[in-house]
Amino acid sequence: MAKIMPLADAVAAFVQDGDSIAMEGFTHLIPHAAGHEIIRQRRTDLTLIRMTPDLIYDQLIGAGAAKKLVFSWGGNPGVGSLHRFRDAVEKGWPRPLELEERAHADMANSYAAGASGLPFAVLRAYAGTDIPARNPNIRSVVCPFTGETLAASRALRPDVAVIHAQKADRKGNVLLWGILGVQKEAVLAAKRAIVTVEEVVDDLGVDPAHNAVILPAWVIGAVACVPRGATPSYAHGYYARDNAFYKAWDAIARDRETFAAWVRRHILDTADFDGFLASLREPAHVAA
Repeated sequence: MAKIMPLADAVAAFVQDGDSIAMEGFTHLIPHAAGHEIIRQRRTDLTLIRMTPDLIYDQLIGAGAAKKLVFSWGGNPGVGSLHRFRDAVEKGWPRPLELEERAHADMANSYAAGASGLPFAVLRAYAGTDIPARNPNIRSVVCPFTGETLAASRALRPDVAVIHAQKADRKGNVLLWGILGVQKEAVLAAKRAIVTVEEVVDDLGVDPAHNAVILPAWVIGAVACVPRGATPSYAHGYYARDNAFYKAWDAIARDRETFAAWVRRHILDTADFDGFLASLREPAHVAA
């Protein structure tokens, strides 16, 4: 059953060194505040799972928190490469990064399999690719009805799922809407779940918003109220995407020393996400 608590307490209670962690959100509602708190608490040896790793995973990888990445695409959306990701893969800095690549459809189906308590997902995919030959978690099965060979992919069952949403009520039920990815499936597949939200309210209201999803309190471990907790991504109905930050990140992440100084000043030397947001308003901040 969900408990409403500060984000620092939630990460301390639910995220341990060596965990597999899925931090999902598609285009918006990306849980940056939670990712920063994981860096701030210096968690390490993590297996990061995400369909589309972008800036927050670049930061986690560059901070040395990750030993492995399970993903289907990685990049700085609309800008280019993730330079800390590339440095870890190509040169082992700050530590080598093991990769497990899957297709988008595979990731979505494998989360759904994990959420359903199934050992693997079945899908038509990978024809003409060499990904199954390079990933032991992708095999094949023969359909008992048609005789056709289908891809079988091991279910994704992270130790921890972390997402951001718009609202939670005081019992810990969560409401999110807008462009959604696999947040619901990731939470249901995980052993433990943390949700950061824009606000905690008495009544969710449940207006007929497009794609609205309610996650009941009993599938969530902790809810933390962190306004603007998806920044620099956006939260539908609350604030816009900070496109300038995404562009500025390319220069910050290209150089190891510049990146390390940025993490130290804006994450490690701040007490929480409010402190991070305040640090971005400093005149000298290169991404302001």
